[in-house]
Amino acid sequence: MMGPHSRSEWEEEQLGKVLDLRLLRRLLRYARPYWPLLALALLLSGGISVIELALPYITKVAVDEALVLPWVEIQSATPPVPTAIVVGEGRYLVREADLPSDLLEEFERTGALVGRWLLVPQDSAESEVALRHPDLFLATPEGYAISEENLKALPRSEVWRLRAPQYRLLGLLGLVFLGFLFLRFGLGYGQIYTLQYAGQRIMFDMRREIFGHLLRLPMSVLDREPVGRLVTRATNDVAAVNEMYTRALVNLIQDLFMMLGVLAIMFRLNSRLTLYLLAFAPVIAVLAFLFRRMVRVAYREARRILAQLNAYLAESLSGMAVIQLFRQELRSFRRFQEINRGFFRAQMRSIMAFGLFQPAIAAMQNIALAFLIWYGGRGVLAGVFTLGGLIAFTSYIRTLFQPLVRFSEEYDVLQSAMAAAERIFMFLDLPQEPSGKRPVPEIRGEIEFRDVWFAYNDEDWVLKGVSFRVRPGERIAIVGPTGAGKTTIISLILGFYRPKKGQVLIDGVPLEELDLGEYRRHVALVPQDVFLFSGNVWENIRMWNGGLGREAAERAAKLVGIHDHILRLPEGYETDVKERGMRISVGERQLLSLARAAAADPKILILDEATANVDSHTEALVQEALEKVMAGRTTIAIAHRLSTIRNSDRVLVIHEGKLVEEGTVEELLARKGLFWALWQLQFAGARDNLK
Repeated sequence: MMGPHSRSEWEEEQLGKVLDLRLLRRLLRYARPYWPLLALALLLSGGISVIELALPYITKVAVDEALVLPWVEIQSATPPVPTAIVVGEGRYLVREADLPSDLLEEFERTGALVGRWLLVPQDSAESEVALRHPDLFLATPEGYAISEENLKALPRSEVWRLRAPQYRLLGLLGLVFLGFLFLRFGLGYGQIYTLQYAGQRIMFDMRREIFGHLLRLPMSVLDREPVGRLVTRATNDVAAVNEMYTRALVNLIQDLFMMLGVLAIMFRLNSRLTLYLLAFAPVIAVLAFLFRRMVRVAYREARRILAQLNAYLAESLSGMAVIQLFRQELRSFRRFQEINRGFFRAQMRSIMAFGLFQPAIAAMQNIALAFLIWYGGRGVLAGVFTLGGLIAFTSYIRTLFQPLVRFSEEYDVLQSAMAAAERIFMFLDLPQEPSGKRPVPEIRGEIEFRDVWFAYNDEDWVLKGVSFRVRPGERIAIVGPTGAGKTTIISLILGFYRPKKGQVLIDGVPLEELDLGEYRRHVALVPQDVFLFSGNVWENIRMWNGGLGREAAERAAKLVGIHDHILRLPEGYETDVKERGMRISVGERQLLSLARAAAADPKILILDEATANVDSHTEALVQEALEKVMAGRTTIAIAHRLSTIRNSDRVLVIHEGKLVEEGTVEELLARKGLFWALWQLQFAGARDNLK
């Protein structure tokens, strides 16, 4: 298995489109069960957009209807509009809202608009103020009019009473504004909670599918993939997809509706000014295009290096004892620095793109605001644009540019999600472990290899025409130099790999025809490096088999002689062995592995150098336990310590992928072949030790 300390075979693939419709369709499959929640979130987003659009308009109404005097005095030879009120020769009072904008602009340009007035109806309660100050008011057929200058001469209390309708309007608008804010808070809370809940459910489903697929992958895939990279698929990549669901998609839709709503209101308020402001759009489009190109390259590199970083960390943690033993801390640290520095540089390139894009958009917004103040302010002075409209425009300009500023963030999220989705689906598209359909209710334990050829890579053959047959209940030892192909034979028996040529048969049936899940229930493996899972002792013996009770687990422990050792642990069978069984000794782990095999009651028992990592005393205990466990079972044992194979019925000698010798220990020693040479190397001619 190649790791990141050398070079992984699975480099991060090149990323596709930022918004790949094919990937998006596959992603939306996970969202389909939660579409009511996502629809509710979109509905809440629509309500938020409506409130965001309404707030500036409320401000406009407050300014134009309550703060600014609504009547203007026009000097004209003829009434400017039919509803004009005559207040003198050539002087007319006109409600500003009744004047067409072009006519109002013409009056402002020629100086015909000379002031603003307030008109108090004759039958209103406010008319009492006019009667007390006849010198400041002008009587008209419609009521009492007072100019803006004379209004300042009134006492504050009189002004308050005179403008009571406007104060009441301001109070009502303030309450509406406050109510909208509270409603905005409630809708925002509901949207965030709904989106996050749906996102968490989607992540839960994706992680479950990824891990389920991982459990069904063939060993040919798992053997070559760094652990850190596989972990990244189920953690970082799933989280990136969740960001797309909970942020990017809904926000993009909300921003689109917001921009369309803002433009509609702006065109209604002043179409010419809106068209002038839209002239900034091409510049923003160019900035967005340049930003997209810069970020995409930097982000692709950052994601590739992040996967390398995770894989290197996972491998280094697993091999920390070896690193420290061989004093490789400095080399490992330098290699980590190299990868980390590459990730830092890639991230900085991405940050630089963000650092250029966001200030550029902010600068465009400020330029647009400056143009608005200049052009819109002239319009207010000319009378073609209301002060409230100008104030609302400034708010709408900010609202219009906010999605553009957020675009960089949403683009980053989409880029991340599409890259993560591509890697996730490439992982999910890996073929599962092939398995036949033939049920395996029981087996006798017969194993046969018929002219088996196998290679991990192309035709770099590890096994070359290997043929042998193991009878039910027979004990077979497989020996040979390192790299001869012994472990490969075990992997083929377990169904982890399939032969390139030839066949492996179980009870005369090709292994590829059998249901591997059912077949493996009849097979147990005692590996050289025992792996214990986090949990207590008895769970590691029964391997979470619901059909295996505590009594059966204890019988298996007693059979291999570890029962008393377990009782001496702090909590007996309930003792937590911690990760990888670090709380118990190597010998106890080996005996636990034997107890696990005995509890499974297999027909085929495979021993992969089961005594390689224990001392002589523990080896004797393990050998004694093995004799009990092997009784009545077909046993295949890989052994480097030739002293452990004395009780084998036959020995298979493998050399350079070929079966070169076969027979009992005595027969092989008598032939003085490869087995005899290996025996001599270990025992220095002490053949009599066999007796």
